[in-house]
Amino acid sequence: MARVIAQINTPVVPVALPTGVRGGRAMRQALKMLSWLGLALLVAVALFPVLWAVLSSLKELMDIVSPTPRFIFRPTLDNYRQVLQTPEVLSGLYNSILVVGVAVGLGAVLGIPAAYAIARYPFRRRDDIQFFVLSLRFLPPVAVAIPLMAIWIDLGVYDTRFSLIVTYLLTTLSTIIWLSIPAFQRVPREVEEAATIDGYGPYAVFWRIALPIASKTLLGGVVFSFVLVWNELMMALTLTSQQAATLPVIAATFTSMGQEVPWGVVNASTVLLALPPLVFLGLLSQLLNSMLKHR
Repeated sequence: MARVIAQINTPVVPVALPTGVRGGRAMRQALKMLSWLGLALLVAVALFPVLWAVLSSLKELMDIVSPTPRFIFRPTLDNYRQVLQTPEVLSGLYNSILVVGVAVGLGAVLGIPAAYAIARYPFRRRDDIQFFVLSLRFLPPVAVAIPLMAIWIDLGVYDTRFSLIVTYLLTTLSTIIWLSIPAFQRVPREVEEAATIDGYGPYAVFWRIALPIASKTLLGGVVFSFVLVWNELMMALTLTSQQAATLPVIAATFTSMGQEVPWGVVNASTVLLALPPLVFLGLLSQLLNSMLKHR
């Protein structure tokens, strides 16, 4: 008993780590700190133009064109009032919401089931179809804009929302299919087979099993395609003139006014242009969460 008590009361002497182990741990901590600093620097560089645009949209023109940057100024909402009171801007906003909404909606309705069919059902030339869908993303817009403009002029639908919706549908459809195929391939086949044994048909397996499991990735694909066509300028600038001009085209016209560029209005329109994708992401996330809760 005395021996046990003596062993318990014996002080524990810390064992010194070898110099190499301590040096390696310190090196890893230093590399981790440098990684976080580098990430913070990249985030700051990425967010600085956004912050500068927001600040400039609240400045008067004399504060914006000042030779020395003014971080302390009297904020004003006149730039936003001017933007929202301009008929061309309101028309461009309406065209953007309508064209992009229809193109993304049709792309999701057609692309997600097509991606599931490609990922799950074997058929001839499936790999060729996947490569064709991916190759649509390789084409630069300038290589497609001029031929499409000639086609729409011949058909008499140039500068219409219909022609722009069809053009953007090619982008949204290929993007959603391309990003949705890996999402459905990661759905466990065992779960789908178990649902089939329980009496689920192909449509029920897709709607009740595969779609909820892959919903997070599918949401990312839909949002990514929305941002792509919402910010698109080259095709809209080529395929429209006045009636179907989208908001990026209207915002670009402000910068072609020579020395009288209303930089406050330009920055205000830029901020307004960035808001709908954020609102769309929030609404889609809430809709997805509510659907998953009900399931």
